[in-house]
Formats: sequence, C-alpha cells, structure tokens
Amino acid sequence: MSAKLRVAIVGYGNIGKYAVEAVREAPDMELAGVVRRPGSLSQQAPLELTGVPVVSDCRELGKVDVALLCGPTRSIPTTAPEYLAQGIHTVDSFDIHGEEMWKLRQMLDKTAKSSNAVAIISSGWDPGSDSVVRTMMLAMIPKGITYTNFGPGMSMGHTVAVKSKEGVKKALSMTIPAGTGVHRRMVYVELEAGADFRKVEESIKTDPYFAKDQTVVTQVADVDALIDMGHGVLMERKGVSGQSHNQRIEFRMNINNPALTGQIMVACARAAMLQRPGAYTLPEIPVMDLVYGDRETLIKTLV
Repeated sequence: MSAKLRVAIVGYGNIGKYAVEAVREAPDMELAGVVRRPGSLSQQAPLELTGVPVVSDCRELGKVDVALLCGPTRSIPTTAPEYLAQGIHTVDSFDIHGEEMWKLRQMLDKTAKSSNAVAIISSGWDPGSDSVVRTMMLAMIPKGITYTNFGPGMSMGHTVAVKSKEGVKKALSMTIPAGTGVHRRMVYVELEAGADFRKVEESIKTDPYFAKDQTVVTQVADVDALIDMGHGVLMERKGVSGQSHNQRIEFRMNINNPALTGQIMVACARAAMLQRPGAYTLPEIPVMDLVYGDRETLIKTLV
C-alpha cells in the first residue's frame, strides 16, 4: 500500500477549515499540520485542531508533500514561491480571472520547474471546476456564447478584498446575477469607529475586484447577522455543433462556497503528485487524476 500524502494547510480562515475536513476524509491523505500567522499562535487553538500540529513555519512539520494555500488571493504570488522553492507542491484558489491569473501561472511555472515541484493554481470552483465545465462546453459547441451567472451568494474573494480596506471592521460581498453574465455586487460593511464611509465606498468601487460591475455599498451595524456562505452558478452556452444550430447546454449548482473550494483543493493535491514539474490550471489536469481510487475500476465505473 502506498504511503499517504502528507498535506499541510496554510491559513485557517473559512477555506482552511473546510480543507482540513476534506483532508481528514480523504483515504489517501493525512493532515501534516496547519500553518498560521505567528500572531495567531498566541491564541488558543480551535477545538477541532486538538492534536494537530499548528506552526508558523511549514518546516516544523517534517515531510510535507503538498501545501494547500488557503490565504487571500493577493497573498498567493508571494506565498507559493516560498513553498515551491522547498520542493513542496502547492495548490491555491487564486480567484482573479484573466491577465492576473495568466501572469501568476507564468511566474509559478518557472519557479516550480526549477524546484522540481508542481503548482496547481486557481483551484476553487470558479476559476477551477467551472473552468473545466466551460472547456467541455466549448468542445461540445465550438461556435457560440457562454454566460456564467454567479449567485446569489457570498463571494469570498470579494469579501476578503473589502475587509482589507482601511476603516473596515467586518464585511460581506454578495454577488447577485442579472443574467447573461452580468452581476451586481451588494457590499455590506461594518466600519471601525471614526471611519469615513464615503472614502471606504470609493476605495471599494475602484478596486479591480469591483470596478467592472455595478457595486452598491451599504453600512450596517452587524455584518455577522447577514452572512450565509451559500453560493451558486448557472452556466449557459448556446451555439453551433458542426453545422447544427441552436445547441444549448446548462450547468447549475448551489453550494457551500468554502466547503466546495476546500474539497477541490484536496482533489488537486492528489493530482499534483501525478503531474510533471510546472504550473497548471484545472482544465490542464486530467480529470481522472483528481479522483481517489483504482484507475481501471474508475474507468469501468465512470466511462
């Protein structure tokens, strides 16, 4: 029997907590430990981490095969190279589409190859598993238009971006679909004493996370009373297969946002062990590499 993969969770926010649960449920993995900011170590460890090594430096955990980087998206360009340089495979949920994602892949590809390691980036559900679905839709209907409609639900990346703004104590960013891939961002902020709401509002609306969407910022007394981690997506493609028009496909899901993100990251940890050194996005990974089980049995069951 092969040795279990030793997986470290880096960051213990919403995604990190669910990633720990997913690792514990994976029959081919073991939790090496959790890496947290030094300041967090002075606090009492959460009850669910009783018996789990909690450190500020991954090297204190001994052998680690894969590190799941569960911190904010904007920390990934700094954090991932540190782990790759140690020869540790990395999986992250970087969630900014387009040019920034592509630049991250290019940078980490060089670092990973030089360290004989693998980086799987943007390994949430969008970008991530939804990217795989969009790729399949394109293969099935080569000519046409795909609309990705998110929500209604809490966007973790957008919420973290708001929390980083000066004067914001707590925040929630809700994504509301208007249809045909158009979205409204409903942002709720609980401010620090003395903070200027107008300055906070302007800072949010001009952030790249929000600049392309209609964004409504509302000040509230208690953000915690509003939070629901549910989210969802409806993807639609209409177009032409060969010379046949009006081909239509829909994909819909309603999910707990951080739970699904953590689960996909764990699946990517498994897949990282099977790739050549370099950086990858999810559509580049054979889907069978994400699944636990005997390969021949999976083929007979799934195909």
